[in-house]
Amino acid sequence: MQQLPEIDRDFLVSFLTGLLNTPSPTGFAEKAVDYTAEALAAFDGFVMERTMKGALLATISGETPAPARALAAHADTLGAMVKEIKPNGRLRLTQIGGYPWSAIEGEGCTVFTSSGWQVQGSILVESASTHVHGSRVVDETKRSDANMEVRLDTRTTSEAETRTLGIEVGDYIAFDPRVAVAEGYIRSRHLDNKAGVACILTAVKALHDTNLKPHQKTYLFISNYEETGHGAASNLPDDINELLVVDMAAVGEGQASDERSASICVKDSSGPYHHGLSQRLRKLAADYQLTTRVDIYNYYGSDGSSYWRAGGDAAVALIGPGIDASHSYERTHLDSLAATTQWILAYLLNE
Repeated sequence: MQQLPEIDRDFLVSFLTGLLNTPSPTGFAEKAVDYTAEALAAFDGFVMERTMKGALLATISGETPAPARALAAHADTLGAMVKEIKPNGRLRLTQIGGYPWSAIEGEGCTVFTSSGWQVQGSILVESASTHVHGSRVVDETKRSDANMEVRLDTRTTSEAETRTLGIEVGDYIAFDPRVAVAEGYIRSRHLDNKAGVACILTAVKALHDTNLKPHQKTYLFISNYEETGHGAASNLPDDINELLVVDMAAVGEGQASDERSASICVKDSSGPYHHGLSQRLRKLAADYQLTTRVDIYNYYGSDGSSYWRAGGDAAVALIGPGIDASHSYERTHLDSLAATTQWILAYLLNE
């Protein structure tokens, strides 16, 4: 068994930070996919194409051309759209992806207008002011579609004034990621799943830097509709016999995953993943002495779930870095990202 190549941790953090700062709510993820494609273009040996849905499909040759396998991760994130322009000029939202309204209350955001303008704002409950409504009303107001709004950082007090800014129903809203790196910890919104994309890119860079090829021909699939449930439902090539999905591992009470380890998910809300492939990945982790965990996520689905539901006929397994406070203001550690990257390399370089 060959030794795993060194990974470039500085590249991992730098690429991840840049990707996190690239807005990409589902349906509006083109810039994040572009950012990933530009990074891949710096490495030799890739053939890249875009699917009609806007996902990125890259192919790297292997020591053996067939059967092929694939790695998948999604670059799209949670977000919102303008549902209504209110009489007071503020905006009512509709969610993109699944999250409690409390998870984004008080967050900064950017509205992307169809004309190309960007308008900053904040997401608040309507009765946000304690000095106006009293703390009891603020505390007891339900955080719901009807009671949340965007306060725009520009002069507007009416629907007509807001429309003069170019804002219309259907405009995308991205949440401020607020990326911070300290003592190995990385906290930001949207580590789900830009952390997974960063791990794949860093593994590819390690192969490039050491002139190594994967054992088998490999497709990299960067999806752009995972948060709404159909990211990898189409466009994965028919010649794959395995799909390794790289997505976040959920850290919290009752879970085995943690922020300093990589995890393999053996079952989620869509059911068990492929036992044989999962067992092989667990053996690789043990052989290379990687810091890993095994876990089950009850409220979770992945690109692998959508691939199987759409009729995909390949073995599917799921690994990823441990991320705390998923679908809120998230956090992980570089150790977890590195372990996930090493696990990807172990998989790519072995049968």
